Amino acid sequence: MLENLRKPFFIIALVVMAIVVLMEIGSPWLMRVPNSDVDTPGYGIMYLAYIDGLLLYVSILITLALLVPEKVQGRIQGIITLIVSFFGCLGAIGSCFVALIFLLIMVTLLLAPIFGTIAYFVIYGDFDRSGANITLSIIMTLKIAFVVLLLLAHQKFIENKSLVLLVLTSLLCNLIVSFLINFLPIFLVSITDAVGAIVVAIIAIIWLVIFLVMAIISIVKSIH
Repeated sequence: MLENLRKPFFIIALVVMAIVVLMEIGSPWLMRVPNSDVDTPGYGIMYLAYIDGLLLYVSILITLALLVPEKVQGRIQGIITLIVSFFGCLGAIGSCFVALIFLLIMVTLLLAPIFGTIAYFVIYGDFDRSGANITLSIIMTLKIAFVVLLLLAHQKFIENKSLVLLVLTSLLCNLIVSFLINFLPIFLVSITDAVGAIVVAIIAIIWLVIFLVMAIISIVKSIH
């Protein structure tokens, strides 16, 4: 498949996905409460980096196939994937618990009148929803551009089931986060954003576990 790869389109696709991940990691700096020095939570957007980081990693593996001999690549790929998926899984699990604790704190404050509720509205009652929506829209546009560039690079990318499913998962997670920060009143968005982050983290954990198992199988096969 890689013999007829249109490399310029593929390289641009890699750059686009790298920009997506950087935007997601930097979301606390992109989304700020107006007239405040406090960053909005933005956990949902930030946690998208787990899925899109994995998508970027898979794309990089395809790039390595262009540079490294197939036999060498098979051995190295399993080890690198094992390391990336293992530490990625640990990170996603830890992040999931962070979002869960954050969610419990907010719900506890909201349901603890009078002072708890007041504290919730002061600390978490405002959320830069418009900023979040702009960021999500840009990220979604870049993801669609990534898909188009992949198809322009080589149409047979669509036959790679893992890649296609991962792309669909990425787009779905984007929609989930967007939906959860828009369907309730503004004072509850910090809570729904945390819920979105937990959902995205769980999905990422599932994917990372799959990659971890595949890496272990690959390593065992290469040993034998």
